[in-house]
Amino acid sequence: MTNQVDSFRFVSKGTRRVAKAWIENAEPRKIPWTPLSKPLSECRVAMISTGAMALKTDHPFDQEGERQNPWWGDPTFRVIPKETKAEDIKVYHLHINPEFAEQDLNSLLPLDRLAELEESGEIGYVAPSHYSYMGYTTQPEQLLEESAPAIIRNLRDEFVDVVVLVPA
Repeated sequence: MTNQVDSFRFVSKGTRRVAKAWIENAEPRKIPWTPLSKPLSECRVAMISTGAMALKTDHPFDQEGERQNPWWGDPTFRVIPKETKAEDIKVYHLHINPEFAEQDLNSLLPLDRLAELEESGEIGYVAPSHYSYMGYTTQPEQLLEESAPAIIRNLRDEFVDVVVLVPA
């Protein structure tokens, strides 16, 4: 049995129709591609998840703002250290069931799988930091102007070669 995710559960029927039409009518865009400059077995790898996860000791994502305006999503991000375990995080995303990640972090941020790839030599290194932000952000201006550049600076500071995007 599979679980269905209702990405529109907090929006009105009218908003649901508009959002679905917007998605269906979006023009496909070319995917940017940059070939690796060295073998994957020598690369430092980080992950970015849209699961709105934060350490329990960190500031939570703003779910109330999303409840008040379903077109808005918290545009900030959180840093998730590579040693993080499921019991260290909380999920603040209204469009997904948080129980899965809170039981098994690998369902939203597969750090254990990444560590296994490092151990087997498939990748060079697991980056010290990984990132999470709130997916379903339909007003992405602040995310694009502030959060994304900050994440990129952090990735460069940690000499990350490869980023794996983990959609929620």
